[in-house]
This record gives sequence, structure tokens and C-alpha cells, in this order.
Amino acid sequence: MKKKRKFLLFSFYTIFIVFLKIRFSNNLFANFNKKNQTAVLTHKIVLRHLISKNHPEKSERIIELIRLLNERKLGSLIHEINLATKAKNWIKTIHSTFHINSLNIKYPVGEESSITAVKGCIHGIDKIMNNECKNVFCAVRPPGHHALNTGKHEGFCYYNHIAISAKYIQKKYKLKKILIIDWDYHHGNSTELFFYDDPSVLFFSTHDENAYPRTGSPERIGSGKGKGYNVNIHLPCGTNDNEIVDIYKKILVKKANFFEPEFILISAGFDSRKDDPLGCFKISDKGFKKLTTIALEIAEKHCSGRLLSILEGGYNIEGNAKGAVKHIETLNNFNKII
Repeated sequence: MKKKRKFLLFSFYTIFIVFLKIRFSNNLFANFNKKNQTAVLTHKIVLRHLISKNHPEKSERIIELIRLLNERKLGSLIHEINLATKAKNWIKTIHSTFHINSLNIKYPVGEESSITAVKGCIHGIDKIMNNECKNVFCAVRPPGHHALNTGKHEGFCYYNHIAISAKYIQKKYKLKKILIIDWDYHHGNSTELFFYDDPSVLFFSTHDENAYPRTGSPERIGSGKGKGYNVNIHLPCGTNDNEIVDIYKKILVKKANFFEPEFILISAGFDSRKDDPLGCFKISDKGFKKLTTIALEIAEKHCSGRLLSILEGGYNIEGNAKGAVKHIETLNNFNKII
């Protein structure tokens, strides 16, 4: 009888402890989700760069974005890029010595801004991989997805930040499969070039192939082992929310489910937003919310939510900020326990 009583007491005690642990861990999880799950990384250095007076790629793109974040009471998301982050060796995984040296001589301020952008991407990836946040938006400039190895800037771009980020993730953290989503109005020709024969990177781009740089034909699907891992979707002028969202749901989701990415990178260009002076799509902020949600759902399904987004184009100062902030709000609110 005594043994039975001791056994029952022990069993009750064990069940009670397990219950407390589960309850405690659930509370921790709930508190974690109530906190910011998104970090926005930026730095004043990215404001210094100036191509020429009245050029559309200007510092006001970042200034207005940060102002609007603070106005929307999202200022707590903003973190300063760690300038101690090592970037130069990682830049060399994509760009040639000739290109790097030429930029340093010809455009020292522009190159410094682009190096800072690379540092922001690396810093963001480290934060995600160290579980300091779930996802990151890099509010940086200049953009990067047109940067080649020509020794000069191409399409306002100096270094390809997103391509360097993919290499960093693969080499530093040994994650093999990277999905790059590019919704900029202009085709990411540089990103395509660097991974065209690489089956470890799935590049998915929606763009207007008739616009600069006049690349991005749907017929270009990759080569060698990379065949099928380069997906170009040409969209005509006037493309709206329903049309682009439908493509993401029907094509991107299917491709991603087959690929099973371990990390997602987004070239977040908001020149695909309505009323941009360098684009002619009609995508609204609600459209960007839907595109962001699709990307997040893929990230949750395949890679524990790991996602880093990098600002590319967007030249309507107010429109760029509104589109980017809607994107950031969606990143921060996804799957939260309220």
C-alpha cells in the first residue's frame, strides 16, 4: 500500500513538473513572439553616396523610410550596422580584384556605401543564425543586383549585396540551398549571371524585360547543372496586385516546394510599386504585403523562417518608403501570438 502511494505521489509530481515546464516554455514562446521578430539594419554612411545632383538614387530614399518607420512607431526595429563586420573577403567571392580596385579608385564614397551595405547583410545573417531575430530588412543603398565585374557601377550598383550574402550563408553556415526572390521592376542581371549554372541557388525574378538592362528573358532558365534553377517572369507595363500575386502563388510556391530552400533572400525593389518614375507596374502596398506573406510562408515551411530582405530600387521617395514599411510591418507581424 505504501509503495503504491509513493508511486502515485511520484507519478503526480512528475506530471506536475512536466506541466510546469510546458506551461513555462509556452509563456516564453509567447513573450518572444510579442517582441520584435524583425531587425531593420542601416547606417548613416549609406547616406553619403551621391552619383550626381538630382539623380533618382539618392539618400532621401533611406531618410524617408526611417522617418516613416518612426512615425508608424516601428523605430524600435532599427539597429545600426556593425561596422566592425568583415566584408572584403566575402566581396571577393563574387567580385574580381580588378573590379574592387577600380571602384575604390573611381568611386571611393559609393564603394564605401556599398561595402557598408554588404556589412549590413552579413550582420543581418549573423543575427538570424544566432537567433537574435527571425528576419531582417537591410535599409541600405546603393542597390546591388546589377553590379558586374566591369570596374564601374552598373544601373546605380557597385557590389551585388544579395549574391555576396548567398555565398556567405553557404560558406559560413554550411547551408546549401538558397532561394533568391527579386521583385524589383528591373531584372537582376548580375544575380542571374553569378548563379546561372549553380543548382544550389534558385533565382526567381519578376520584372519588365523591356526595361533596363533589357535582360531576363523567360527562355533563360540556367545552364549545365543549374538548368531549371533560373526563373525569369516577364511582366508587362500596368501589372497589378492580382496578376503578380497569382504568379507567386502558382509558380514561386511550386518551385520553392520542390527546391526546399534553407535560407531566403529578397531583392526588395520598390520601383515595381505604382507611381515610380523608373517603372510602370501598378503594385500597391497591399500587393507587397501579399508578396511578403508568400515569401514568409515558404520560409516557415522550409527554413525555420530564416529570411533576409535587402532594399534594391524604388525612386518615388514617398512610395518607396510606404512600400518598404508595409513590407517590414508584414515581416514583423507574421505568425505573432498576440
